[in-house]
Amino acid sequence: MEHLAAWAGFLGVWCLVAGPIYQANLELRAEDLAVDRIRAASKQVPAPDTVSDWWWLLPPMHWVLRRRCQEAHKRMVLDVMQDEDYEALTHFVNKAVGWMVVAVGGFLIAAKESYGLCQEMEWSNVVFWTLLVVMAALSNGFSAGRITRTERHLARHASRTAT
Repeated sequence: MEHLAAWAGFLGVWCLVAGPIYQANLELRAEDLAVDRIRAASKQVPAPDTVSDWWWLLPPMHWVLRRRCQEAHKRMVLDVMQDEDYEALTHFVNKAVGWMVVAVGGFLIAAKESYGLCQEMEWSNVVFWTLLVVMAALSNGFSAGRITRTERHLARHASRTAT
């Protein structure tokens, strides 16, 4: 019975990883207007300055300089955005961060449950790390596959009704 409980916990918690990834994909794809507005605003300002590759001789300095250039570019983009565009961007970012936190929380619990399953089944740490990588890939693959399949069905339906 302990094995069954360990497997149930393992599979259940990985559903709690795949679900938020899929839901985030759905909701953020619905925010196309926000993405279009952001792209339009970023085209109104010059491209960000580049940092010389010579700064890689002092990696921390390269990171600091690159970060400064990115922040300056971001401020310029935000300055040219309309209020409603900025609101849409803020909404998009908040939604993305919220789903990321949910998915990361689920992943951490999934790591714990995966370790518990490996302990229960007396598997090695190699199996644990392999499970973690494979299940994370399957969780992302589930989302990508569902989105792709849905888009294909919608396109097929649209082409049938257009004729």
